[in-house]
Amino acid sequence: MLKGINQWCYPEGTSLEKVLEYSKEAGFETVELNVNPSGGIGLTVDSSADDAKKIKSIIEAYDLEIKSISTALLWQFPLSSPDEAVRARGRAIVEKQIELAAAMDVDTVLVVPGIVSEEVTYDQCYQRSQKELRKVLPLAEKHQVHIGIENVWNKFLLSPLEMSRYVDELDSEYAGVYFDIGNVLQFGYPEQWIRILGSRICKVHVKDFNTSVGNITGFVPLLAGDVNWQAISKALKELGYKGPLTAELSPYKLDTKALAVDTAKHIELIIDAG
Repeated sequence: MLKGINQWCYPEGTSLEKVLEYSKEAGFETVELNVNPSGGIGLTVDSSADDAKKIKSIIEAYDLEIKSISTALLWQFPLSSPDEAVRARGRAIVEKQIELAAAMDVDTVLVVPGIVSEEVTYDQCYQRSQKELRKVLPLAEKHQVHIGIENVWNKFLLSPLEMSRYVDELDSEYAGVYFDIGNVLQFGYPEQWIRILGSRICKVHVKDFNTSVGNITGFVPLLAGDVNWQAISKALKELGYKGPLTAELSPYKLDTKALAVDTAKHIELIIDAG
């Protein structure tokens, strides 16, 4: 497995060059960039394929790889929205992710499938998001880019059996799971999810969680929470997973680089734990 870090682990406004410099110096092998709004740093909704290729060249100049692309924009434009125009915006964002990934020879894009709320019922979220994903899967298949459905705190896909069913119903080898270990812990056991999801897992996010807090403020640095990392490492090795374990953590307030240094060491311990 590889040591990976997401761009969000650095304070907002950190230049792409600093993200790459700090990541390399800390010992990471891969970086995960995010598709940001217009005017953002790195990849944005306005980036062209040529822009993406130039960014990949910069990444490679730091002797790093990029294997996945994320975005937070689907919280603003969810594929489950009752507004058809909002869903269309969300679909366009996923298509942009796929196009940029293809230009960079990246094989996975992270997708938050939808959000259950008082206005959007669980079954509506399920049906609408699948309908929109089926519209973008032909593009993913054309470019051989996997859509990694992430388990997040969106009150949706709350069990590994249901997530497996959701992905299988999309009926495409390019529909899979972007598994977030820390996001599961309040609702189950991530090592069980790994074994049930199996080969559906495209990529893995790592973060830790303190279950005694029990809400969104319970996320903590790696090894500081209640995740059973030995069980996680063992389950991933049994699966034969060889991709990145990509950290997705809140930046330290005092030192921009310190989190990267600490987290790279923590991921090494996690890989060895199993």
